[in-house]
Amino acid sequence: MCYPNAMKMALESGETILKEGAANLQRGAETVGGHLCLTEHRLVFESHRFNLQTGSTVIPLGEITVTRPCWTKFLNLIPLAPNSLAVSTAGGQEHKFVLYGRMAWRKSIDEARLRRP
Repeated sequence: MCYPNAMKMALESGETILKEGAANLQRGAETVGGHLCLTEHRLVFESHRFNLQTGSTVIPLGEITVTRPCWTKFLNLIPLAPNSLAVSTAGGQEHKFVLYGRMAWRKSIDEARLRRP
């Protein structure tokens, strides 16, 4: 388990947890509550089961092209607070996470990307 009693994610063989914590993921107009886990191979978000949109979002570290601080937006339109982290992928997707300590998360993700074999 990545986040005790909260995540269903199984670690892959040889995979270790680098950082984990509560997070929200912007999925369209909904800000989905859940937990975020960083390993040396991937970034995994798992929603709480009581959200309208549930399920996991898995981003392999090799797919991440850039991380950047951004604003949390109400209904994905109205800026509320500068407390989110955008994670862009080679496939053109952008995932926006609302996090406590977004700059520490950014540093951890970027360092894990650089350490990848």
